[in-house]
Amino acid sequence: MNVVIFTNTYKPHVGGVANSVERLVSAARGRGHRVCIVTPTFPDMPDEENEVIRVPAIQNFNATDFSVSLPVPMQLRERLRAFDADLIHTQHPFLLGDTALRWAESQRLPLLFTYHTMYEQYTHYVPADSQALKRFVVELCNGYANLCDHVIAPSESIKRILQDRGVTTPITPIPTGVDCEQYRGGDGYRFRQRFDIPEEAFLLGHVGRLAPEKNLIFLTEAAAQTLTNHHQSWFVVAGDGPEKEQMQQVLERSGVMDRTVFAGVQTGEDLVDLYTAMDVFVFASKTETQGMVLAEAMAAGVPVLALDANGVRDIISHQEDGFLVTEEHPESFVKTIEHMRKMDTSRRNDLSRNALRKAEAFSTERCLNKMLQVYGDMADQGRRQRQTGDPNWEELIGRVKAEWELWSNRLSAAVDAVSPFRSDMQAGAPPDFKPTADAD
Repeated sequence: MNVVIFTNTYKPHVGGVANSVERLVSAARGRGHRVCIVTPTFPDMPDEENEVIRVPAIQNFNATDFSVSLPVPMQLRERLRAFDADLIHTQHPFLLGDTALRWAESQRLPLLFTYHTMYEQYTHYVPADSQALKRFVVELCNGYANLCDHVIAPSESIKRILQDRGVTTPITPIPTGVDCEQYRGGDGYRFRQRFDIPEEAFLLGHVGRLAPEKNLIFLTEAAAQTLTNHHQSWFVVAGDGPEKEQMQQVLERSGVMDRTVFAGVQTGEDLVDLYTAMDVFVFASKTETQGMVLAEAMAAGVPVLALDANGVRDIISHQEDGFLVTEEHPESFVKTIEHMRKMDTSRRNDLSRNALRKAEAFSTERCLNKMLQVYGDMADQGRRQRQTGDPNWEELIGRVKAEWELWSNRLSAAVDAVSPFRSDMQAGAPPDFKPTADAD
């Protein structure tokens, strides 16, 4: 099977979507499928890449580590035609997501969309953030999903949210797979030695992008209080991002920076060692669609403490393989950390075993099998019938229709965002939209 994946983020960018795509591509190619990735340029890209098409992009958009793709050059069409795809899989509704929809329409190919992100939680990255903008983003994403042939939701809770919001396209919940074997056998002692963390220390750990939507100041305040209450506790943070400086200020004010490690971005064996070194993985984000780092920590046998939220509760079973805190108060979080610190060895081992068992449900093998089943069904049954006639004209008609759908979707989303009443306008071409060769 030949699959084209359109994604706004890919390696060397570090993040949940980029990691998800890389794992999917590697696993699918390992099964003998061809995968072509269309993605923006990033600094420090590999010199040689296997079937990766890079498009021009603005780097470090709005002081973030994201790239924003520019209009795609004409040469992209030739390379995509030569690849001869069976289906298109887009990871985003914006930027290259628009390109994916246009190409799928022009080639009569089924389009699959993975809803990785609750985008309304990320509007603080653009000027004029407001509730109206958040509503606009929600309506835009819903409209895009309804233009696709199938949607992948990373969890059951996100599937329910999308359906409640009016997405009528078929939705299949498939989490991002985790290579469970990769996260076993780490050397936590080696990591502690590397950063001068005492072997007997009770170590709280966090891995992820240090960004505002991750609720990291709440997490840091809870960690600082724990370290203040218990002088043998330490806190390690792996990752980088704009919240790092403010996190450090919180810890400095509390006088616990000497027992805090900012380890930077960790990958490969070093990341596995980091997870293994932890006693508890702590997590406070409320914007996750699944939280891949939770499954990674559990695959290393580390129990998780997290705020109860969509996506998170699909992974953590309260008091079985971790703990969910329902109240967003640092005191409640700190109290649960203290409860986990005082657990006896038997109870701690039970949590670890249950975490390992739960992680298997999110293994790469299981998730890939589900994704390939969706791929196969779409390629066999969801392929749009090509029409007879001039293939160049058919491509033009498809592109015109896609443009109409995209702009109708944008307009509908804008009307819904600023009006107290839902617009009756429906995204998509009007019923009598039938361009012919005689059209001007």
